[in-house]
Amino acid sequence: MLADWWNYDFLRYTLFSGILIGLICPILGTFLIVRRLSMMADGLSHVTLSGVAAGMLLAKKFPLFQAVNPLFFGMIFSVIGSLFIERLRKLYKSYQDLAIPIILSTGLGLFTVLVSIAKGFNTDLYAYLFGKIVTVTKEDLFALIGVAVVVLGTVLLIYKELFAVSFDEEFARVSGVARKTINLWFMVLVALTIAASMRIVGVLLISALITLPVAASLQIAGSFRQAILYAILFAEASVLIGLYFAYLLDWASGGTIVLVSVGILLIVLGVKKLRVWRR
Repeated sequence: MLADWWNYDFLRYTLFSGILIGLICPILGTFLIVRRLSMMADGLSHVTLSGVAAGMLLAKKFPLFQAVNPLFFGMIFSVIGSLFIERLRKLYKSYQDLAIPIILSTGLGLFTVLVSIAKGFNTDLYAYLFGKIVTVTKEDLFALIGVAVVVLGTVLLIYKELFAVSFDEEFARVSGVARKTINLWFMVLVALTIAASMRIVGVLLISALITLPVAASLQIAGSFRQAILYAILFAEASVLIGLYFAYLLDWASGGTIVLVSVGILLIVLGVKKLRVWRR
């Protein structure tokens, strides 16, 4: 059965996309958790979903848009949502986390209205919500490759600045770091990653893949770099094992990946508790 992953194009696209997702999601997730913005992925995922619905509605009403992948509308909406989150965080300085539920509610409300206007879609929305292996296309893979290159390039080029802004924005400002620009660009990267990953993990479950591997890595990591490394290892294991069983059992790929990730977290917590008990 493993040979199937090389014999069918959509399975190869899924496999390569999953590997890329397992690489970039925990990297961004580590910075998000340090910033105490772990729920931001939930807010942007709902905005992304409304963008996909907008793309489907346009394709249904205007033949010109039928050739456009709804994923790109999701990316546009997600980026706009990330910019609004950053703006709201500045307006509510003492209640910055309030920006996330505002955007989440807006995205969910807009999605509901767009679906009602279209009176349903012929496209399988289930695949966008929870992920589905057979829906991954070459376009999705290329979009994800582009996002992965930008994310990895950004982290390699401005790692120190990202680290400083994530742990202490005031110190970063005094040190001359362009924290506003970095914060804005980081939000855009998260938005693009969420939109590009929705075919594999599902837009409603992507936040779990961003946070769960990081939650497991923080239990055993001795430094920030180690936390990123362990998070990547846990995420890749979750994606590869999850995709395998999703294909084997015909389950939703996103839900299977998340369950594997939860299992890894429980194992890490159990092993750590066992070591403490033995000591």
